[in-house]
Amino acid sequence: MNLRRHFSSQSTLKLSLGFFFASALLFFSGCQSESLTTKLTHELAPFPELIIDNGDDFVVIAHRGASGYAPENTMPAMQLAYEMSAEMIEVDVMLSRDGVPVLFHDAKVDELTDGTGYLKDYSLVELQALDAGSWFSEEYVGTTIPTLEELLVWAQGKMTLNVEIKTEAFREELEQSVEPKVVALVEKYDMANQVIFSSFDYQILARLQELAPSIPAAVLYEAVQSGRKGPIDVVNELQADGFNCSWRQYSEQWQQLLEPSAVPVLIYTVNEAEQMAELIQRGVNGIFSDYPDVLAEVATAELSTP
Repeated sequence: MNLRRHFSSQSTLKLSLGFFFASALLFFSGCQSESLTTKLTHELAPFPELIIDNGDDFVVIAHRGASGYAPENTMPAMQLAYEMSAEMIEVDVMLSRDGVPVLFHDAKVDELTDGTGYLKDYSLVELQALDAGSWFSEEYVGTTIPTLEELLVWAQGKMTLNVEIKTEAFREELEQSVEPKVVALVEKYDMANQVIFSSFDYQILARLQELAPSIPAAVLYEAVQSGRKGPIDVVNELQADGFNCSWRQYSEQWQQLLEPSAVPVLIYTVNEAEQMAELIQRGVNGIFSDYPDVLAEVATAELSTP
């Protein structure tokens, strides 16, 4: 920084002292907010059991099902992911107007169905009357929006799930909100060891920790809520059991912080083979992809013993 030096010696001294103390304050506040903690302050809940597992310690995650080949968050996308030997399926959960958890990503239904407006304004019956497949291709005309319960029934003993809960499903009143509903469904079908929750909404994660601390939940890193905290500090603060972030966010510094911590690191959403290979070489625990078959091939090539 170039400061013009047209002040008297007294003014210059005051400015220098002021600049010194301001810089020191910024430095120490920065150190407090951008901590480089590498130690966990809590015990991690066990990572969910992989029903399909090739034993390479890397998880192939189908993002919203095999969404590169079928309409996202629909049962055809789930079935294709299963047939492609994905080891985990990630889905998004929203709430219908009458409080039913359904699989859907967007706040509005306009782009992914033949309806218009906000999903939260539709009852379950109204949602399931929408066509959630024709936007993708004629092959999927008439595909419906599934409920979380429908997915759990299908996946029981068959597929491990990453259940991402959308912030739009949060309600101030706990009994009306999404968290107790998804926990109750997971427990109803005895799938606590087959599911990991995740969310960008830290309020949702805090509630899940209170309601079901034994079911693992991963934080989806969100910059505004995190402030300038490092990944381990965020995991500690939320008592989370995993750390999920985008490939853009996963810096070398974050890698160095996370590697010694034993926190599972899952990276989204990677669809290019070269980028998949690079992340696998960096030691991430799993990757979300719209093309789980491509990811499985790359993982096999990168992790197979010569």
